[in-house]
Order: sequence, then C-alpha cells, then structure tokens
Amino acid sequence: MARITKKEKSDGLYQAILTLKTQEEVYNFFQDLCTVTELRAMEQRFEVALLLRQGMIYNDILERTGASSATISRVNRSLAFGHGGYQVFFERQKQAEEGE
Repeated sequence: MARITKKEKSDGLYQAILTLKTQEEVYNFFQDLCTVTELRAMEQRFEVALLLRQGMIYNDILERTGASSATISRVNRSLAFGHGGYQVFFERQKQAEEGE
C-alpha cells in the first residue's frame, strides 16, 4: 500500500492525538476535527476491520454495516498488506483482555 511520506503528513496532528488522555477527550477532538460524514466513514471502516478479523464474510459485513464491497475490500487489503496499524490495535486489545 502507498505510504504517506514524512514530507506529506502533518506530524502536528499525530502529536495532538497522542496528547489526549481519555475517551471523552478523543471523542471531543474528533468531533471538532471531522465532519459527521468523515467520522461515520472511519467508524464504519473500523467496524469492518473488526468483523473481517472475526472471519465474517463480505456479504454478511455488507448487510450488517452497510459498507460497500469496495470499502470492505480496501479494509481487507489494509489488514493483509497495510502498515500494521490495525495489527497493533488487535494485539494490544488482546493483551488488555488477557490482563483483565
């Protein structure tokens, strides 16, 4: 997958996200930063990633989330060939669940 080069990205945004401490702070930050449409799209892609990780098939994901087959395919490619962002989350979530 194509990577955004250091020159093309804004480290300021990512640093700002890292300063947030609570779920409410993150929620409020993204409410201010994004449109409702942008938030819904990100939330939908994240849900698709969770369902793909659970082994759910495309048609069932489409029915459950309303995501297009193109969105589901894109998320699936990110899971398989992306930069590992989803994997970091899944591993940390698993560690947190095992620590409970």
